[in-house]
Order: sequence, then structure tokens, then C-alpha cells
Amino acid sequence: MERYESLGPVGEGSYGSVLKCRHRESGRLVAIKKFIDSDDDKTVKKIALREIKLLRQLHHDNLVNLLEVWKRRRRWYLVFEFVDRTLLDELEQNLSGLDLNTCRQYLFQILRAANFCHQQNVIHRDIKPENILVSQEGVVKLCDFGFARTIASPSEGGVYTDYVATRWYRAPELLVGDIKYGKPVDVWALGCVLMEMLTGQALFPGDSDLDQIYHIVKKICFMCFTTYYSSCMLQEFR
Repeated sequence: MERYESLGPVGEGSYGSVLKCRHRESGRLVAIKKFIDSDDDKTVKKIALREIKLLRQLHHDNLVNLLEVWKRRRRWYLVFEFVDRTLLDELEQNLSGLDLNTCRQYLFQILRAANFCHQQNVIHRDIKPENILVSQEGVVKLCDFGFARTIASPSEGGVYTDYVATRWYRAPELLVGDIKYGKPVDVWALGCVLMEMLTGQALFPGDSDLDQIYHIVKKICFMCFTTYYSSCMLQEFR
């Protein structure tokens, strides 16, 4: 850390914190993720090592760029390119949603990022506005690969934890405890993010897993009823 000047915290989570820093020699701005003492916590250690491994092998214009990694005093430090805001920041400033053109531009780039990961047999498992970075130039980058993992081959019969993804963006199979899932969990989250960009409101804002399922069923039933009713009305007019 001696080579970097800390400019203050950017975010904090269960497994560590992120600092905005400046490289003392080059002046380059970076984001440094500092994990909590990873040697004493097996979960933190697993998340840190998994994120390092995946980001070292995943390189794409719409994925955050990992610049450097080191370990000091039982903590892992990950240095990333600095991107000044997140999609969540933009949504908080636009409570009615983003304009249609901006939604299109952002969605295209988010889909490129997710598609690249899926082509590499990697599922992110925590796609949400907070984990989508947006630069001043409008370049979108998917970040935070702490929950990401490589998909096992069918012959290996992959079994995964169901406790991934933030609740509002968690696919139904995760909510009911399915441990054999795949890329569709990311696709579900992408759909939730799209609707939030368009409306400014979370699509399924559940307070618990049970309440989350209630929100999903309620809205899907409403959509089905509306579609059926509209179809019946069209038939009458014909």
C-alpha cells in the first residue's frame, strides 16, 4: 500500500472494503479492494481466491480490469481500474428510470459482459446495479466476481450453493433452494436490472425469500391475466 495514496472509502461489504487510491508515481486512480483477515475465515479466503483466479483469466472491454494483487499481513489486496460511478448511483439520481437510449446502450454492454462470461463457462451469480460500473464516457463494466464460479460439465454433475445473488435479483430456482442451476440465474438478474433501468424501481422488492416469491408470482399472474384479458377484448372487436 506504500505505493498508493488513499483518497477515501468507496464502498464496504461483509468481506472487506474498497478504497479509492492514487498511485504515487504515475498519478493513476485505482480502486483497491481490501479483504478482511482472510486466513482466519475460510469463506473470505475462498471468495478472494476465486475472484483473483477468475479475473486473471477473464479479459473483456465490459469487465472490470484487475491490475495487481498482493497479500500482506493475512489480507488480500486487489487493485482495479477506477470507474467513478455505478448503475445504482445513476438510478438513485434518476428515480423515474433512465432514458430509453441510455438503457439500450447500457443493456447492450451488460449483455456483452454476461455473454462473454457464459462463453467461458463462468456464471457471475450476483448481477445487480451496484455491481455494474459506468464510466464518464458511458462504458459499462461488470464487477465483483466474489460469487462467480466456473460451471462444472454435465458429467461432473455440478452442485452449487443456493445462497448467492442479492435477493431482489435472485432467480426463482435459488429462492426455492435448488443447488443444480446454471446460466439462467444470470439471465433472470439481467431482466430485473433492465426493468429497474426503465422504471427506476426494483421489479421484485421482497423483504424475505418468501416475500420475494410472492412478488414474483403476483406480477407474473397479473401479466398473464392482462395478456389474456387483452386477447379476449381483441377477439370481441373482431
